[in-house]
Amino acid sequence: MKLKAGCYVPFAERLREEYKINGDQMTANIGTDKIESLMQHFIAVHDEPLFFILELPTQAENEQEIRPGVVEKLHVDVYYLDGCSQAAALTLLKQTGPLLIKDGLSTFGFGGLESGDEILFSKYNIVTIFGQNLQSYAEFFAAHQIRENPNLLTAWDLFDPQHPGVSKSVTIEGKDIYSIPEQLKDRGLYLAQRREEN
Repeated sequence: MKLKAGCYVPFAERLREEYKINGDQMTANIGTDKIESLMQHFIAVHDEPLFFILELPTQAENEQEIRPGVVEKLHVDVYYLDGCSQAAALTLLKQTGPLLIKDGLSTFGFGGLESGDEILFSKYNIVTIFGQNLQSYAEFFAAHQIRENPNLLTAWDLFDPQHPGVSKSVTIEGKDIYSIPEQLKDRGLYLAQRREEN
């Protein structure tokens, strides 16, 4: 499985491209070489107004220090771009995907404003799908040669104090993930909330 350039996972050879269903969500390990086609597929099967979601770690200057140089809790800035057509969503993916797919700190994805379905790609190559009818996604994953495994092992299961994971920002052509909100501001991207990091 091809890992994000911005992530290091110990014992990564144990990870497989698989998914599991857990309540109202699906979790999957997906290699970076499949993410663009997976997102394109999700957009194609949702013939409805879509939204783009982008989650970035809050920059240090915007974190509240409890004393000089010390931050008690880290936060995430959550951005949305609402009312995208399928064509607009595909254009967004083409423009931002090369950076976001490789970056180790960001989470991004798309959702349907009518169905409520969402797909997110986050740290350590984890894809999460939220939806009302998750069984319908079995064929979706099968189309990308990704099988179900109720005992899915993710990167988070491999970390321990002696073997931590590492995630970092990636720069492409002089731009990092923090350039995206400015790049998309005129198209309607807005900061929806700042919340504590999970």
